[in-house]
Amino acid sequence: GDALCKDCFFWAFEEEIHQVITDGHLFSAGDSVAIGASGGKDSTVLAYTLKLLNERYNYGLQLFLLSVDEGITGYRDDSLETVKRNQHQYELPLTIVSYEDLYGWSMDSIVKQVGLKNNCTFCGVFRRQALDRGAIKVGATKIVTGHNADDVAETVIMNGELLLLQTSGYSFCLPHIWIFCLFLQHIIARLRRCTAITTGAEGYLPRCKPFKYTYEKEIVMYAYFKKLDYFSTECIYSPNAYRLCQTYIKDLEKHPTRSHGVVR
Repeated sequence: GDALCKDCFFWAFEEEIHQVITDGHLFSAGDSVAIGASGGKDSTVLAYTLKLLNERYNYGLQLFLLSVDEGITGYRDDSLETVKRNQHQYELPLTIVSYEDLYGWSMDSIVKQVGLKNNCTFCGVFRRQALDRGAIKVGATKIVTGHNADDVAETVIMNGELLLLQTSGYSFCLPHIWIFCLFLQHIIARLRRCTAITTGAEGYLPRCKPFKYTYEKEIVMYAYFKKLDYFSTECIYSPNAYRLCQTYIKDLEKHPTRSHGVVR
């Protein structure tokens, strides 16, 4: 809610990310960090700011760009051209892993088989696994993604709705109220995991979200005024299911701290 000049906004944006990194103990000196790079605004700003802060505060990190080529003609092939330009602009190594190489098929071929209804479910699972494989390939010790406060809030709301729908078929009478309490504890525990700033620390390659408390509109402003090179077209296979949730989040943002309350 503060009114800032352009330079002060840049500084405030970068220092808030630095505070999140230090308060959350996201990195240790010597970490090899794979930046999930899609070419979009979030991952482009993430790569830019991480490189800047790594040099400003001497984190001692070795940074890589890691991209996943899902095989979506007319979308991912174009966005990867942006990532390749970022590679040269930020002087960071780039590794690209593809569904075709890892699994033997692309999202284009999957959509032909399953249609548009559930394709994002397939892609989400395959993409997470591809990022892990790519990170192992480059010897990374951690993965960072550009998930922001809006993304985390959307995940909480959509998972909360799904979990409530799953339990709505049960009718609870007073003697069985303890069963309802168990369900409620289960839902809260599941939603709390959605807001974790670092996941996968228990035996898996840790994934960090330095933008957990950063609004999407702040990232857009930073990218625009910094004149960063990013790709802004949405995935051609993305469903419209997110639209209502996104509108709700935008309404929450009209009241400062409310959407951050969801994230916390």
